[in-house]
Amino acid sequence: MTSKPPPAPDLAHITDWVFDLDNTLYPAECDLFAEIDTRMTDFVARLTGLERDEARKLQKHYYATYGTTLSGLMTEHGLDPADFLHHVHEIDLSPLPDLPHLRAAIAALPGRKFIYTNGPRRHAERVTEKMGLAHLFNDSFGIEESAYMPKPHLSAYQGFCRLHKVEPQGAIFFEDLARNLLPAKSLGFTTVLVHSPKDWSHEPIEARPAGAGDVFGGDGAGHIDYITGDLAGFLDSAIVRPDPKRKD
Repeated sequence: MTSKPPPAPDLAHITDWVFDLDNTLYPAECDLFAEIDTRMTDFVARLTGLERDEARKLQKHYYATYGTTLSGLMTEHGLDPADFLHHVHEIDLSPLPDLPHLRAAIAALPGRKFIYTNGPRRHAERVTEKMGLAHLFNDSFGIEESAYMPKPHLSAYQGFCRLHKVEPQGAIFFEDLARNLLPAKSLGFTTVLVHSPKDWSHEPIEARPAGAGDVFGGDGAGHIDYITGDLAGFLDSAIVRPDPKRKD
């Protein structure tokens, strides 16, 4: 006896599609974020003079406490973010896979599409250009646009909505971190958790990506409307296409 596939998501009301970037728009399995993570540790070690192991512990503490390593460094050390962002995100993009199914699914979505990342705008531009997706998005919202206030701070989401005139009740938010969907859901977004079997982060439990030991942010999944391990398949199933047999 075969099990029935899950019903297609009801997203006919969605006019704005908002995607996190790292480990959401591209799969965590390609290990792209590992280079970013290593560069962050190197930067913290250079800035603080700590041995690398101690610098990594401090980096992870800042990430869990402030939402991003950068936010912790700015708060605790008065760091100018420009050097950090350039050093950390100028990475080799060759591990990014070619995903024609994802390109086709995003291209077919009705309405506007946005990237919303805790990284810089340039990182979003480089990644989407390499993946052949850049032309499909209306804009990218990087950490600069939120005055360096990262997800999951509610004010950052509100700033995104104001800037792009997004009405959350008609919008959907895709993320690989459950805690980053809490503010989105509180504003009225439909929320989708994109999970992966790969734990790329080795973060504290509350800050791990979905799929790492089935961790969902420590407070259950009430703020999550859908969960998927196949972003392209999810989008494809959500697209409302005209019935070729229908005669109006």
